[in-house]
Amino acid sequence: MSQSGTPRTDDPHEAPARASLVLASLIIVAAVANLNLSVANVALPAIGKAFDSSQTTLNLVAVGYSLGLAASVLYLGAIGDRHGRKLLLLLGVALSVPACLLAAYAPNDTVLVVGRILGGLSAGMAYPTTLALITALWAGPGRTKAIALWSALGGGISMLGPVIAGALLERFYWGSVFLITLPLAVVALVMALLFVPAHANESTEPVDNLGGVLSVLLIAGLVLAINFAAVPNEGALLIGLLVIALVAGAGFFWRQRRAPNPLYDLHVAGRRTFWVAACAGIIVFGSMMGSAFVSQQYLQNVLEYNPVEAGAAILPLVVMMVLVAPRSAKLVETRGARTTLLTGYAFLFLAFGWMLLFWGEDSSYWQIGVAYVLIGIGAGFAGTPASHSLTGSVPVRRAGMASGTADLQRDLGGAIMQSIMGVLLTAGYASAFTAAIAASPESKDVSDQVQSELTKSFASAGQVAQQHPQYADQIVEAARQSFLHGDDWAYTVGLVAIALGALLIFFMFPHRDAERELLRSYSTQDSASAAAERPNGPAA
Repeated sequence: MSQSGTPRTDDPHEAPARASLVLASLIIVAAVANLNLSVANVALPAIGKAFDSSQTTLNLVAVGYSLGLAASVLYLGAIGDRHGRKLLLLLGVALSVPACLLAAYAPNDTVLVVGRILGGLSAGMAYPTTLALITALWAGPGRTKAIALWSALGGGISMLGPVIAGALLERFYWGSVFLITLPLAVVALVMALLFVPAHANESTEPVDNLGGVLSVLLIAGLVLAINFAAVPNEGALLIGLLVIALVAGAGFFWRQRRAPNPLYDLHVAGRRTFWVAACAGIIVFGSMMGSAFVSQQYLQNVLEYNPVEAGAAILPLVVMMVLVAPRSAKLVETRGARTTLLTGYAFLFLAFGWMLLFWGEDSSYWQIGVAYVLIGIGAGFAGTPASHSLTGSVPVRRAGMASGTADLQRDLGGAIMQSIMGVLLTAGYASAFTAAIAASPESKDVSDQVQSELTKSFASAGQVAQQHPQYADQIVEAARQSFLHGDDWAYTVGLVAIALGALLIFFMFPHRDAERELLRSYSTQDSASAAAERPNGPAA
């Protein structure tokens, strides 16, 4: 036993005491973060109508939570490793309560974006800690199964967000969707307090605070720059954000190469089973979240689903993720992470191809459901090996780094892919509507102000249609066609990203036997390094 009272991590069959309760507590904590992540998507049309928001602002509402989480996750993961993972977890769950209230009662869409970012910061405290504790408390096949359950149930709960949010929107105002997690947060707080171990293989190294600040600036600058890339007359802001991201990125890399206690160990990050899995996971989770972001708007704006129908439409994705994840864990053990990842990527590629070809103005639900089934299978297969390879490639004292990277897969991937797909949706919509106005016989009667409103977002076009009932049918039809044009751009970039990710895995990720040999060699190196760092040397 370690001095902290937790089991040692060299027993391949070990698990913590009351393992089921510990894992359930960690999954419920993760559920608070996951639900908050996904509830905004189904409410975007209602938010757009309430505030007459531009498509760019709606993109920021959707991506704000991922932005806050992704920007803070590495820094907060290191703080948890050093100062106590359980404490950080409890603080994060507690902070989620005021963040939800701020978003729910925001007086305008700017405050709503701020509330979403604050919610992401609270999740940055709690969510990475859940995987770090699984890495520290479980080992061997038990860890693989725990990660599979954490990944599947976390992703499944995340996808339930739109279903619950849709039901609330039928009866209540748009802000009600941000109150969903409040009861669950109370349950998570009590269970974590009672069942999660206070200390588990935590680091004694000081935290690299400078590296942490640079990592926040790098990720925040990059994600915001992507979101403002297609906004007219914001060139100076875009350049400023890109400069911040580039300078912070260069500074972060320089700092991590020279810091005695780096926030992000570049030596570990350079291991093939680590960096390839990290890139693969970013694309997997980013594609899943990006597709949910676009498709929820498509279902309500184009197919005229009500919020309940739009939220329920995604259920096949949830079911397939939960069913496939345990089989993914078995496939990782028998065939290796490479085969499992490629299997997931094949299904994701089929899903995006299906959406591009068969999602149109008159698509029936079976055409919608097939795509969600394919996404669920793909994410279910690929999610487990993407997280498992990360945690298996690092020493336990770097569990926060592995869990932070696993969270970056989901949250940075989601932020980047939602941002890119949102920008393309915005640009494609505006381009198509501008062309439709130019081709219209009434184009000379459309003022610059009205054209700006029509091309700003689908919600704004709906407002214009109400103001000009004689042209309402033409405006709504043009808005639908323009939205379809924009979402085709978004699905195309998703296809390209998945294809590039599959090529990376195929050529760079080792086969099963080579992967296991690499992981054994990493473990030996890390054990020798840890022994050498002890005060009395290897014999201590």
